[in-house]
Amino acid sequence: MFDIGATELLVIAIVAILVIGPKDMPLALRTAGRWIGKIRQVSSHFRTGLDAMIREAEIEEMDKKWRERNAEIMAKHPADQMQPLDAPDPALSAAEARAAHTEAAKPARAAEETQADRASADEHPAASEPRLPLEGRD
Repeated sequence: MFDIGATELLVIAIVAILVIGPKDMPLALRTAGRWIGKIRQVSSHFRTGLDAMIREAEIEEMDKKWRERNAEIMAKHPADQMQPLDAPDPALSAAEARAAHTEAAKPARAAEETQADRASADEHPAASEPRLPLEGRD
């Protein structure tokens, strides 16, 4: 960070010993260490706060985009066209409710599949009839 080499450190140490004196040097180093620790703590706290503010800003931006997208979707599909889901019976457990929902959906799916089969059979009558292995050869 400061680009201090070994010779510069040696010069600083010699000047510190001459100015402070060898007797007070441990106290001076301890005080300097405490100051450096406090500076690191403050910078870490500042960095953490800054990161939190950036994260909150990103979340707010994502929330804004989500709300805009949701408004677009709701504008395309108004609420009057949507049908509410059937409320589950509170007496049923979650597994029973899923099973009941699945059972209720089976006849509708079967009816849809039957209609689709009929439509494809009407379009391609030969495809729906089974052929004997030798019929296709001329």
